[in-house]
Amino acid sequence: MKHRYLPMTEQDQTEMLETIGMTTVEELFSDIPASVRFRGRLEVSEALNERELLKHMRQLAGKNADFDRYTSFLGAGIYDHHIPVVINHVISRSEFYTAYTPYQPEISQGELQAIFEFQSYICELTGMSVANASMYDGSTALAEAGALASGATKRKQLVVSRAIHPEARQIVAATAKGLNLDIVEVGIRDGVTDLDELSACVTTDTAAVLIQSPNFFGCIEDLRAIEPVTHGAGALFVVSANPLSLGLLESPGALGADIVVGDAQPFGIPASLGGPTCGYFAVSTAWMRRMPGRIVGQTVDRDGKRGFVLTLQTREQHIRREKATSNICSNQALLALCASVYISTLGKQGIQEVADLNIQKAHYAADVLSRISGVSVPFGRTPFFNEFVIKLPESSSISITALNEKLLEAGFIGGYDLGRDDAALAGHMLIAVTESRTKAEIDEFALQLEAAL
Repeated sequence: MKHRYLPMTEQDQTEMLETIGMTTVEELFSDIPASVRFRGRLEVSEALNERELLKHMRQLAGKNADFDRYTSFLGAGIYDHHIPVVINHVISRSEFYTAYTPYQPEISQGELQAIFEFQSYICELTGMSVANASMYDGSTALAEAGALASGATKRKQLVVSRAIHPEARQIVAATAKGLNLDIVEVGIRDGVTDLDELSACVTTDTAAVLIQSPNFFGCIEDLRAIEPVTHGAGALFVVSANPLSLGLLESPGALGADIVVGDAQPFGIPASLGGPTCGYFAVSTAWMRRMPGRIVGQTVDRDGKRGFVLTLQTREQHIRREKATSNICSNQALLALCASVYISTLGKQGIQEVADLNIQKAHYAADVLSRISGVSVPFGRTPFFNEFVIKLPESSSISITALNEKLLEAGFIGGYDLGRDDAALAGHMLIAVTESRTKAEIDEFALQLEAAL
């Protein structure tokens, strides 16, 4: 069954060709030399009608191991957190769902206020003075922080901890290459940045020190100890933080950070097979005008009525190209709204309680898994949030890939294979435990892991 309203009619095609002075569709491609044109038939399936296509797509989607059918212990940047149903209700409203860039404040007050609230929440959590109207994700936000630091200090070196997510480090390196910046990586000790090595690497050429806390291994960095090393050399202190952890941990701003970035995915944003997510970017007042992206500000109109406007727009579309701070061309307004609704729904006490559940359940899981013969928690002496590393028995002949396949058969999405990024960590698995995990799920996961080993 075909729907007449879906395809164009032959008459439509004829009229369009006549309008542009053509007689056939083939003439549209006449400028392409015949020698480079594909003359065969593409190896694709035959066209499907609507009913057949929907059935086919559902079958493909059914192959995904989603959180509805599987219990996930996989984190490494994307987490299975509880998403209150009110979030989808709000963001599905047409005035938010279809909104793009609020260039015309007189008709975009709702969207502008939503972004303003997001900025305000981020400032409260991070302890910083100003936050922008979101970034693409946490990794690009970290790279932009490095670029800001270089421009502010006129220096060309970034000192980057290897405890930062490896994908984020790749993005920082790619951005640095385009800006002719040098990257110096600092190793880890006991799951956190090696302070002695860091002190040796930071010099008067260093523009910024980049730290993630909780870091890629889930461990909490000693930001208070890193701050004097950084500022003593005149560099900027950049911290990438899981915003949910800030419900309990001291804010990076209070510990001396100049720039705080991260990913808002834990705040009501679905995993969605890895993205999109929403990055946040907050700075002290001194660096406000160097921030990438946009800042929504609160003002009053001539009648004294509260209103919202785009206060700062530092991209090349709005100011002279040489003055632009970044080529970031959009923001994640809809996903920033997810985060705002999540924080509004839970409130200050709720955020603290969820963060506490993450800590308590992760530590319970670490204790249970460490009881399995041959399994250890190598960084167990270092404080961690909702992720931790386990080392599998050296006597085990099963690979982590095969192990995760067995766990999947049992209904569990296993941890992240750290050997993928660092050969020295072969046989190590990163486990994530959020508030969504129950004691029964953790206990059963331990049993299935032991059985698979």
